Order: sequence, then structure tokens, then C-alpha cells
Amino acid sequence: MLKTRAKYNLGQVVQHKKHPFRGVVFDVDPEFSNTEEWYDSIPEDSRPTRDQPFYHLLAENDQSYYVAYVSEQNLIADYSGVPVEHPDIPDLFGPFEDGQYPLHFHLN
Repeated sequence: MLKTRAKYNLGQVVQHKKHPFRGVVFDVDPEFSNTEEWYDSIPEDSRPTRDQPFYHLLAENDQSYYVAYVSEQNLIADYSGVPVEHPDIPDLFGPFEDGQYPLHFHLN
């Protein structure tokens, strides 16, 4: 039985430790669940372990908006209080409040 616990919550704003982007968590995989091609594209010396949570983010940087898939070891919480401006946020979340985005729907 897998005993991984995600550190970050749905709707939480996070930022990457090494790369200049931040985003809102919209899904979590308890361990790596992307393609081998994606995993192999990461340089071996900085490739994260597979046995940790991986987060799907509605991400932004200075140039664009996109969806990112990031290991827990490469994220930190963003306490700036600045909203993320990704255009898909209103499809999943309510207005930014108290540093995060509330879900529009209830999970089972």
C-alpha cells in the first residue's frame, strides 16, 4: 500500500525552487504518473525520484501560461499573497482569497 502524503493542497499557490515560475495546484499524483519520454527528458543529474507526489499546476512565468508537472521536492509554498493570473483558473476555482483558490466543486 502506498503511504505518500501530499504536502500541498488543491488551490494552493506554489513556486518552483529552481525555475522562475509559480502556479496553482489542480491535481496531485501520489507518485510519478507521466510518460517515460517526459521523465527521460529531464537531465539525469537533476531527475527527481518517482516515489513522491507530483503536482499538476496551472502555471505562469513572465512570458506565458501553461500546465506544469512538478515533483514535490522541487516546489515551495508561495506566501506572497499575489494571485496567479492563469486564464484557466476560473474554470476550476473561485476567487483568490487568503492566499489560495477555493475549489468550485466538491470532491468525493
